Amino acid sequence: MTQLYPTVPDPSVGRMSAAVTLIDILLANGALNRTQVDQLKAEGAASGKEYEEILKQHQWITDEQLLAAKAQYYNIPFVRVNEIGVSPDALSTVPQAVAQRYRVLPFAVDRMKNTLLMAMANPLDLKAIDFIEKKTNLRVVPHFALAEDIELAIQERFGQSLNSEVSAALKETSGQEKVVLDGIKLGEVIREAPIAKIVETLLTFAVKARASDIHIEPQEEKTRVRYRIDGILHERLVLPRSVQEAVISRIKILADLKIDEKRIPQDGRFSFALGGEEVDLRVSTLPTVHGEKVVMRLLKKGQQAYTLTDLGLRGLGLKNLEQAVVVPHGIILITGPTGSGKTTTLYAILSKINSPKVNIVTLEDPVEYEIPGVNQVQINPKAGLTFASGLRSFLRQDPNIIMVGEVRDTETADLAIQASLTGHLVFSTLHTNSASGALPRLLDMQAEPFLLASSMTCVVAQRVVRQICQHCKTDYQPEAAVLTDLKKVLGSLFQAFLVRAKISESELTLAKGKGCAECNDTGYSGRIGIFEVLPVSQKIGRLILERQPSSALEMQAISEGMLLMKQDGYLKILEKVTTVEEVLRVAEV
Repeated sequence: MTQLYPTVPDPSVGRMSAAVTLIDILLANGALNRTQVDQLKAEGAASGKEYEEILKQHQWITDEQLLAAKAQYYNIPFVRVNEIGVSPDALSTVPQAVAQRYRVLPFAVDRMKNTLLMAMANPLDLKAIDFIEKKTNLRVVPHFALAEDIELAIQERFGQSLNSEVSAALKETSGQEKVVLDGIKLGEVIREAPIAKIVETLLTFAVKARASDIHIEPQEEKTRVRYRIDGILHERLVLPRSVQEAVISRIKILADLKIDEKRIPQDGRFSFALGGEEVDLRVSTLPTVHGEKVVMRLLKKGQQAYTLTDLGLRGLGLKNLEQAVVVPHGIILITGPTGSGKTTTLYAILSKINSPKVNIVTLEDPVEYEIPGVNQVQINPKAGLTFASGLRSFLRQDPNIIMVGEVRDTETADLAIQASLTGHLVFSTLHTNSASGALPRLLDMQAEPFLLASSMTCVVAQRVVRQICQHCKTDYQPEAAVLTDLKKVLGSLFQAFLVRAKISESELTLAKGKGCAECNDTGYSGRIGIFEVLPVSQKIGRLILERQPSSALEMQAISEGMLLMKQDGYLKILEKVTTVEEVLRVAEV
């Protein structure tokens, strides 16, 4: 029986020692265990089949694991095409028809070294490499990649205006590179059409891809552009360093920032319109060792505020929060890390309780969305308008409801408590991992326990998870380990779900996205929140007075019916809204 080698051997490629087989590599990598290897050899000897055919038949390893082992065996790099940025310059070297015929994707080019880095379904295809080298006059450096990933990437990248338009603009700037690099007449260059076109294309793609942020990051030999889509960063473009300074300067001019100040961070904003849709962009610059990094946050103007049910709140948690917001005084806190959707939840609450009969004032950093009828104020620390000073001024404005963007210090915490005790309803946010952790955090800020116990009404902790793409959603039977984990976390809620769904445990299926053009091959589209809502009852108030730890507060809240964030996430898994991987990514605390 022959050993398991890749089907297209190539003596010109530096392989490992002939004594080392792919089986050895798969075993060493943990893709196969010793029992599977023994069975594989026995079946191969009995049937005469290739080991690779037997592996696919048993589905012991994934295509990616097999390809990664082949890459290791042949000493050829392995890349995940959907995780790497693609240089428009590299993409322009090979026509789409050639890329499709040979199943290749050029992703980086080094003109100085005369090399072209290329993902290939079969890097051992010397005819393809020879043909492309003659066509491009570049030395091809092949990389292993999954064939289906390459085919998807060819359709996406070659048909994507982001790469093609930026490629055209880069060609126009090629004669200006020395001017940009030398810093001569920079003000003229950044107003030139090609640079303006690159920036416009970056923004247009962000709006069309539903991105919340754009990251432009200078590195030693390139500038990468990443987009945050549904909370996850995706590298979508690589720009040459020669246009880095001009692109950043163009953005700084749009945001009314100082283009000659590169030593300190700056903040600004500007608006961008696309097809009748207007977007506000918050711009932040940061000096790094390779140049200025720019992050642009996209905020759609005129966007309607979500309802609490839109955000993912339901059941007892929704009922408790709705009861808390109609109480005319007290403090309601929304907690979670940066980017967990706290501000969106606050806007949903304010929109729900907003009416001509109440005076609502907010103090934000920054004002993300405008709510008609609400008096929104943006803090300005340089002018002395901070959360604490603004809150002090608010109390002279006869407010009914106050929203403070964040409780950051002892002074703000004290003022918020005093405001709630004098008949105001106060909303704010705090950075803690759980709802129960917010109360000890306020005690750490020197808040008096007796004041805290009488002023706190409700604490909500939240995260956001990606939703499964509706266009490529597919059902599957969960593994035994996943089923065990679901039952362990949900407890009696698991059986209650089966009763509601009128199915047995063996009939239970979960869902995941296969990946399609609609979701950019991620399997996810859109986001939804997972929550835990902790109403401050009399018993919890007593625990606060006794300065009990967060664990004791959480146990009491659970006994009163609180659903933990992870449990809420697991219920959404059972309802086929999201996946196990997503919930564990954000809620495994």
